[in-house]
Parts: sequence; structure tokens; C-alpha cells
Amino acid sequence: MSTDTATQSRVETGSLSTLHLVGVALAAVSGVLHLYLAALFVPSPMGLSFAVAGVGFLAGCAAVVANYRRALVYLLGIPFTLGQVVVWYVVNAPDFSALGYVDKAAQVGLVAVLVVLYRRES
Repeated sequence: MSTDTATQSRVETGSLSTLHLVGVALAAVSGVLHLYLAALFVPSPMGLSFAVAGVGFLAGCAAVVANYRRALVYLLGIPFTLGQVVVWYVVNAPDFSALGYVDKAAQVGLVAVLVVLYRRES
């Protein structure tokens, strides 16, 4: 005995703008890179921190796609992402990798997208 609400998709693609999709793509890049790094550093504390960051980015993607409290996701995503940039700099200076630069470029772009999306919603 299924109901209409039980069979409806949780994905709200009709409400996703191009800017939403750019943000989801940037967060997904960072999330996947962090999970890759987590696998390289398991079982150290660094591996755990990478895993938490990766899951955080991918959970944010899922929340935005599902249209779950998007304004809150944007608002929480800004300091979360900026914190990643600061920690990366502190931990890695002055030995930065190409992978780190790709990830931070994605994160800086993500912060810009999140700020614009939040300002549009509030």
C-alpha cells in the first residue's frame, strides 16, 4: 500500500538553477577529493578529518538537491568551507600540492556561490 508521498522523488530538480548546479558540482569535487585523501590517510586522525570534511561537502550537496533548508545549508556551508581553506594553509604551508590548489579553487568558488545563493534567499 503505497502513497503518493512515499513514491515521490526527494530530488527537487525543478527548483535547481544553474548556480545551484555549479555549487553542487564544486562541493562534490571537494567532497570526493577529501574522501580520496581520507582513504590515503586511514587510520590516522588526519584521515578521519578528511572523511568528516568529505561527508560534510557531500551531505551539503544532497541537502541542496533535496531542497532541504537550503538557506541554512548555504549559511553553514560558508564558514565550513572557509575553515577548510584556512586549515589547509596552516597545515601545508609552504608545501602546497597541485591537488590542494584544485581543491581550494573549488572551495573558493563554492564560497562565492553560497554567498550569492544565500543573499538571493534572504
